[in-house]
Amino acid sequence: MPGPDARSAVHTADLDAPPENAYRLVADVLHWPLLFSPCIWSQVLDAAPAEAARAAEPAAPSAAGEEPAAPSAAGEEPAAPSAAGTPPRPFGGLGATDERIRLWAVVGSGVRSWTSRRTLDPAALRVDFAQQEPAAPIVRMSGHWSFGAEPGSPAATHRLALHHAWATEGGQEVGDRIEAALDHNSKEEIAAVKAWAERPQAPEELIFSFSDTLLVDGPVSEVYDFLYRADLWPARLPHVAALDVETAPESPAGTEVQVQTMDMKTKGADGSVHATQSVRLCFADRRIVYKQTTVPRGLLGHTGEWLFEETPAGTLVTARHQVALDPGALEGVFGPGTTLESARRLVRDALGGNSRRTLGEARRHVESLGQAVR
Repeated sequence: MPGPDARSAVHTADLDAPPENAYRLVADVLHWPLLFSPCIWSQVLDAAPAEAARAAEPAAPSAAGEEPAAPSAAGEEPAAPSAAGTPPRPFGGLGATDERIRLWAVVGSGVRSWTSRRTLDPAALRVDFAQQEPAAPIVRMSGHWSFGAEPGSPAATHRLALHHAWATEGGQEVGDRIEAALDHNSKEEIAAVKAWAERPQAPEELIFSFSDTLLVDGPVSEVYDFLYRADLWPARLPHVAALDVETAPESPAGTEVQVQTMDMKTKGADGSVHATQSVRLCFADRRIVYKQTTVPRGLLGHTGEWLFEETPAGTLVTARHQVALDPGALEGVFGPGTTLESARRLVRDALGGNSRRTLGEARRHVESLGQAVR
């Protein structure tokens, strides 16, 4: 009987920026859903003592040091935002030596998740990784990122490299399918690291986050169901013009996560209609994580989550957003003279306004069911 099909690959790009810029982007996995198009959600499960505090933070898209907006009591409208949003915590990774992470990403035609152990070496500008208990058909997967000078190149040019070594079972066709998916995702990731590292703006200038919280006098299950049943939103939410959604278990099966793909048309305050596509990870009665895979003009990325907490007074539900602005498109979208600061306010008002309206409709629906917990 033939053994596993072992393969390897290296993806590279010239980097016209300090290699430390690229290293920081790769080292800080909590920002990956905004930076890398295949990545839907990321978590740091545990980390070395130097970064232990980071492991205890909420997973992306929340930002360190950011407190959710004060919850609105039942019977009140969600509180209006007090600020345009907060910058993200500084990109980390420079002090970590070892961490265990979990990723959800689009792989081929499905969404898969895995846990990896990573070793970070800021002195050598290298990040090693290895999947723990890979899911079939993968039997092992490891590799490393490296950031260094390219011999014979100008002093300002560095080489960014992503190395993979893996093995699969199931024959050559299965191996070819996994290799094609890995090749696609690696090219996307290399291109993203290069683009972000070479930007004149630091990531912290373009990325910001915000949240709104509302108390609903009703059970968690009903609040979750309102936000999970996105297929009913066109009838329930005035700002949703149309929505198509498909729901399937995570691939491969074995988790309780439901994966939703959504095509949504949203009505703006000026009557315009914006089309977006999203992938959502639904954890029953706990959280719904989403990433817009097609974002509105003016944004480079948008991720978020709905969080549900059962309390004696009802269900505390929080809408969180993390956004990356596209500096080259701001004036074309928001008008001449738009600054990053004013763009943050405008985006916060638009995205946060939709979330607050959704929270308000969720409360009205759930509380009309007559299942008050107080």
